[in-house]
Amino acid sequence: CIGNGICKCRVCECFPNFTGSACDCSLDTAPCMASNGQICNGRGTCECGICNCTDPKFQGPTCEMCQTCLGVCAEHKDCVQCRAFDKGEKKESCSQECMYFNMTRVENRDKLPQPGQPDPLSHCKEKDVDDCWFYFTYSVNSNGEANVHVVE
Repeated sequence: CIGNGICKCRVCECFPNFTGSACDCSLDTAPCMASNGQICNGRGTCECGICNCTDPKFQGPTCEMCQTCLGVCAEHKDCVQCRAFDKGEKKESCSQECMYFNMTRVENRDKLPQPGQPDPLSHCKEKDVDDCWFYFTYSVNSNGEANVHVVE
C-alpha cells in the first residue's frame, strides 16, 4: 500500500486522501493548482495529483505552458513600441489602448530588471516597424500593476 494505507487480507485499506488498489492515487489537488488559482489552469483534470491536460495546446505540470500561443513579448510589443518610440501598428490608438502599464526607460540592456526579483519577469527582444531590435521587460507586481522597462 506504499505507505498510504494498511494491508488487510491482501487488500489495501487506504488512508484518507488516497485511493486505488495500492493506495497509489492521491486525492490532493494542490499539485494541480495553477498560478491563476484554477485546477490545471481550467484546461485539464487533476488525476491522482497530476494534471491531465484536455486542451492539446497546453502542457506542463499545471497545463500552463503553451508553445504555440502568443507570448508575453509578442502580446505587448505594439504597445511598448508606440509608448516608447511613438511608432508601430498602434501609434494612432496608443493613448486609448496602451496606457495599461507603467513604463520606465533605461539606458542599456544591463539596466533592465534581472531575474530573481519577486514579480514574474519576461525579458523581451522584438523587431520594430523599421526592422530594428528593441528590448524590454514586462512584469506584474502583487497589486496587479504591469511594469515595463524599455531600453532607449
